[in-house]
Amino acid sequence: NNPLYNAGAFRFELTFSPHHPLAPPRATIRTSIYHPGVDPQGQVCQPLTSPEHWEPTTRAVQVLQDLLWLLENPDPQRVLRQDLARELQDHPQDFMRRAEEHTRRYAEPRHDPPTL
Repeated sequence: NNPLYNAGAFRFELTFSPHHPLAPPRATIRTSIYHPGVDPQGQVCQPLTSPEHWEPTTRAVQVLQDLLWLLENPDPQRVLRQDLARELQDHPQDFMRRAEEHTRRYAEPRHDPPTL
């Protein structure tokens, strides 16, 4: 719902290891996104799912909530793309414009939920 990314929809994949819940799942964004916390291959900087921070009691819904929070709140401290983190920090208006343009160009059409 963040104005930078709400013009489109993004596909992601959550992959669980055969050793889950002892090993963390891996989140991958399958839709191109202009975001400092997501690399060009779609890998996500998500400390919650890093081996050193993973807790076997963490639920999948917590992983998804953390992922959504990261995507809606680009953080120059959670970085996989230094160039975009620098742009966000030094030129936030340019970053926002480029993120919106990238979303309009590469994201999938967003479907509104049906009204009841």
